[in-house]
Amino acid sequence: MRIGFFVWEYPPQLVGGLGTYAGYITHEFVDIGHDVSVFTLNPGNLRTREILKGVEVHRPLIADASNVFPMFVIDDLKRWGTNIRLFNDIFIYNILSATKFIHQLIEKEHYKFDVVCVHDWLSSVSGLVIKNQTKIPVVFHVHSTEWGRSGGQGSEVVSHLEWAMAQNADRIITVSYAMQEDLIRHGWPSSKISVVWNGVDPERYDPRKCSREDIEKIRERYNVPRDWNMLLFVGRLTWVKGVRNLLQAMPSVLKEYPNTKLVILGKGEEQTDIVETAGRLGIRDKVVYRFDFVPENERILHYAAADVCVFPSIYEPFGIVSLEAMAMEKPVVVGARGVVGFKEQVVSSGVDQTGIHVNGGDPADIAWGIKETLRNPEKARNWGENGRKRVLEYFTWRKVAEETLKIYETLLR
Repeated sequence: MRIGFFVWEYPPQLVGGLGTYAGYITHEFVDIGHDVSVFTLNPGNLRTREILKGVEVHRPLIADASNVFPMFVIDDLKRWGTNIRLFNDIFIYNILSATKFIHQLIEKEHYKFDVVCVHDWLSSVSGLVIKNQTKIPVVFHVHSTEWGRSGGQGSEVVSHLEWAMAQNADRIITVSYAMQEDLIRHGWPSSKISVVWNGVDPERYDPRKCSREDIEKIRERYNVPRDWNMLLFVGRLTWVKGVRNLLQAMPSVLKEYPNTKLVILGKGEEQTDIVETAGRLGIRDKVVYRFDFVPENERILHYAAADVCVFPSIYEPFGIVSLEAMAMEKPVVVGARGVVGFKEQVVSSGVDQTGIHVNGGDPADIAWGIKETLRNPEKARNWGENGRKRVLEYFTWRKVAEETLKIYETLLR
């Protein structure tokens, strides 16, 4: 089939997990034998049309109209302040992409699309325009929601776009059963919603491909001696990831395991809070921050160097980082309370255990989970081995692509 694929971020322009997902899944679609045309953001320095690993990628050039929107939009959008430029870029990307899709590819170049998929509210305007102008089935992929990301305090405009796309889509695909239940609780049409887990590339995330020398260099960089415990957090530094709760858990961990250091990789609005919290808790010498988007090859080495990976999210519809850690045979401590997909990935008991579930909103519970993992290194290594086996069985990108295509195919019948 020929698939139109609308996504805000796409390699090499990456912001978070959505771009990683988009890069892998489109390449799998092509490898299986389908044609994919991606429409995505152009930061201004990328080609407007090219083929990347068999995927046709369109990046319309956008222009700044951010001083125009406040003249006619509702008060909610005016409250975005300087972030109105973000809305500008999203809106213009959507309009130009949908217009090019309809008038250039379909009308002039006679492309015959079988299905269109749009990812999150960031591409919902494109989806709504395509529903207005064509009879092509549209699938709405929901990776997170505005109410979840903001704790119920988000933008009315974004929530309205999510709702409108959900009502108009032919099918909705989300990333976990926890997320499916949350959408239904908020009144979304349950009959439309299917679940397809995300994945990871176990060929790339393979501990056997990391040299001992490179691993030691990572630990030396953060001054973590060979006989110390290295805890690793990877993710956006925002409240839903629970990183401040992780910091508050550290004094309890250090009291029992003083030879432990926490390495935090990521960037976000909580950077200053993280530094100040570590200082107030008196653990500044046991916490290392790297406020940056670390390239994948280097991130893989960080997983390899870690003893335990900790992701105490409060809201995490899926969370690819735990799969990355599991593929690298690392035991994981993950948030599992509320709308958190980690609890579907990580087995917390029995012979197939891969890690520990905790309440990401409770520093004491996070500390308990870390200490339980550090208490028996041999058992923790076994959890890591189980984690990679679980990834190979359930969480490869090929499996994700196959399950997604099955849903698309139902629309063709």
